Amino acid sequence: MVGVGALGAAVVDARLDTARNAKRAERSVQAVVALSSVRSMTGQETLPSVSMAIAKDATLSRLLGLVPASRDRVLALSVTQVTSARKETDAALARARAAGVSPRLVATLTTQLAVLRGGLDTAEPDDETVRAALDVGADVYHRYERISQELTSVERAHIDEAIAQGLSPEGVAALDDLGRVSDLVEASAEELGQFLATSFARGARAQVEQRDLLTDRGAYEAAAGRVDLMHTEALRAAWNETKAAEPLRRFELALERTLRAATDPAERLSLSALVQSYSEGIARDTSLVALLDRAAGHAIDVTGQQRSGAMSDLRAVLGLSALLLLLALGLLVAVEQSVSRPLRRLAADAEEVSRGRLVQVHESGPSEVRTVARALATAVASLRRVQGHAEAVARGELDDERLREPLTGPLGSVVHASIQQIVTSIRQRETLQVELAFQAAHDALTELPNRAQGLRHIAGALHRAERAGATVALLFVDLDHFKRVNDTFGHAAGDEVLRTVSRRMQALVRSGDVVCRLGGDEFLVLVEPVESGAALLPLAHRLIEALCEPIAVGDTVVRIGASIGVAVSTAGSVDADALLREADAAAYRAKTSGRGTAEVFDEGLRRELAERAELEAAITRGLAAGEFVLHYQPVVSVATRELRGFEALLRWERPGHGLVPPAEFIPLAEQSNLICDLGRWALAEATRQLAEWSTGAGSGLTMAVNISARHLASPRIVDDVADALAASGLDPSRLVVELTETIMADDPACTDRLAALRARGVRIAIDDFGTGYTSIGQLQHLPVDTLKIDRSFVASSAPGHRELVRLIVSAAHAFDLAVVAEGVEEDAQLAALVALDCDSAQGYLIARPMTPAAVAARCGLGEQADGRVPAERAAQPAATGAAG
Repeated sequence: MVGVGALGAAVVDARLDTARNAKRAERSVQAVVALSSVRSMTGQETLPSVSMAIAKDATLSRLLGLVPASRDRVLALSVTQVTSARKETDAALARARAAGVSPRLVATLTTQLAVLRGGLDTAEPDDETVRAALDVGADVYHRYERISQELTSVERAHIDEAIAQGLSPEGVAALDDLGRVSDLVEASAEELGQFLATSFARGARAQVEQRDLLTDRGAYEAAAGRVDLMHTEALRAAWNETKAAEPLRRFELALERTLRAATDPAERLSLSALVQSYSEGIARDTSLVALLDRAAGHAIDVTGQQRSGAMSDLRAVLGLSALLLLLALGLLVAVEQSVSRPLRRLAADAEEVSRGRLVQVHESGPSEVRTVARALATAVASLRRVQGHAEAVARGELDDERLREPLTGPLGSVVHASIQQIVTSIRQRETLQVELAFQAAHDALTELPNRAQGLRHIAGALHRAERAGATVALLFVDLDHFKRVNDTFGHAAGDEVLRTVSRRMQALVRSGDVVCRLGGDEFLVLVEPVESGAALLPLAHRLIEALCEPIAVGDTVVRIGASIGVAVSTAGSVDADALLREADAAAYRAKTSGRGTAEVFDEGLRRELAERAELEAAITRGLAAGEFVLHYQPVVSVATRELRGFEALLRWERPGHGLVPPAEFIPLAEQSNLICDLGRWALAEATRQLAEWSTGAGSGLTMAVNISARHLASPRIVDDVADALAASGLDPSRLVVELTETIMADDPACTDRLAALRARGVRIAIDDFGTGYTSIGQLQHLPVDTLKIDRSFVASSAPGHRELVRLIVSAAHAFDLAVVAEGVEEDAQLAALVALDCDSAQGYLIARPMTPAAVAARCGLGEQADGRVPAERAAQPAATGAAG
């Protein structure tokens, strides 16, 4: 095994060395390609640089026949071309750095180019001698030539380094072809540059440049001859196509003319012909660079194949070595299995059993070992039966057949009896847990799932629908007139009605649907799967019909109704609370649409909910930011026009919306506790303002503040009023709390809170009297001080309405109640109220709701005044809307 390892290591090292050499050769070839690209780019930068230098020189431009306008165009074009060429050169330098070219060399080339470019960019025109002007082009060329020669030497060094890596004959031949093409590219670049220098040279300088051009021409032809003899046939074919290209032939002709120009000046190329010939020379260079890239690609392929072959040999050697090692190891294993392995396996099995792991005992080896193994296996089998009993109990599988099988031996009997006792205790505990869990998840009255369990059912249905790509729906069932049953027949009758409702609903839904009781008189039906909300309307109508059927409660028959809201889940939605809110909103719309109907939650309602949420947030922010204000409408004596007090009317100065009337936000606020916050603020602000006006004519005025049903139902209402009076220092008798007639009809319990307020000295007024269900006979039992006649009766010209107003005024006076007429907008209405002996009035005829400043200015509060509203009230238009 040691010998095989040593031999394999030696072969592996040799193959790795071959692969590393091939890899280094590949990197050298890649560096050659990158350097060739840099050299080609510097060559393309030469001509525009020469053109820019010449165009800057006035003397040479004039000698070349460039008029000033042409000179400016040549200069502008040259600057553009120089900028573009420099970017290409810089990009080629960056690629060379990435290809592994020496960073120091790249930095040196970058510095040399920067110095050369800086000299060209900052050069000033030289008009001192014609000779100096004529040498400009040649000098620029020779500066670029020195950089090109330095690149060539480094490029050749990389090729030599690649050849020295000890490659195969094919690799050496490929690198030799690359070197030949590289020499040709170098010779072509030098010949092109020398052609440019010769074309601009004059006098003695021209003869020198002519000789250099002849020399470079010979070097190019010699390099081309070596390329003709390349080893690779495909490269030779590509070279033959390049030689036959038309731009190359035209450039050859231009070279011949330039050489003849030494003896025949007429052969000298014009500036435009020179530019064209140089472009064709660039095209030749580009073709040769492409040939160089192809030669480099061939060299990389050959070296890559050599590296791949070395790696293949490496893998083969490793595989063979591993095979030999496995064979040797197999011999060792065979010996091990025949002698010591059975003993070690038996010892290991005994160790596992001693640790409580009942493993399978193996019987192998000599007869003595097998006898011991059989005895141990019998003990393990007994222990495994005990383990089976324990696992069944631990998993809660109390009906497992194994628990009824007795265990052998005295120890087995004791263990079996203990397990039976444990099973009995667990069953009793589970029964109790099931009962407790059912009670926690179900309504005690109807045994339907409660709200928490209903939300869990909804969440589970939504997750199932998400996985299956289906939808689920909720039917929110809100009973109509159920409160009347409780109030009339008692809570026991109400409980029986709820049980009957639950049974009827369960009888109508499918077996897989779930009926829940959310609380009070609200139920929920979960349906899955569904196609649309409209598909559930028939079920909703059947539920409504069933719940409208008479219900027998003892000897009494009661009737209720139901309003149902339907909501369907959207794709991907798993928010149970959101779906429940949508169904609740649809039920609310059904209830407000006349009860006894079903509504489907739609986009319109979704937008309404979003707008409602946005408005609620805006109200909350507005309260915190002080955006709410109170406007005050005067209340005057009908007989004397004397100012009696004010009604505080809430307004919202919402940023970006102007003054928002209460009809646009009060209904929404009344659906939440926001109305309580608004009422609390209005009480504090109105009492504070009246206390501020309580001097002079304002000392005996009253302030009426509207209170909502929700605020009145709040246990804090009495404290809120007391806090406002305490903060303002106002006498309680000057505060009038107004509430609508329907509030008292809907919630008789509010009478106790009104009585508590009246006991504190606060006056109570019934607003919009005549529109509700309060009979005149009830007035003597209600804790009120004032009746406010609704504007619809005041504005009506019907004889019946006038008689009704007369009856209200007479009845109120009979019970010692004051009467205020609302919405007075015409002189005739005011005159009629005088004739009917009405006490007070308010409306647009008297005054519109005003800001505190306008009230103080108009009514003279805080000053010595007669306490009358000025007569300019008559200028107010008549029928322009409600008083606020």
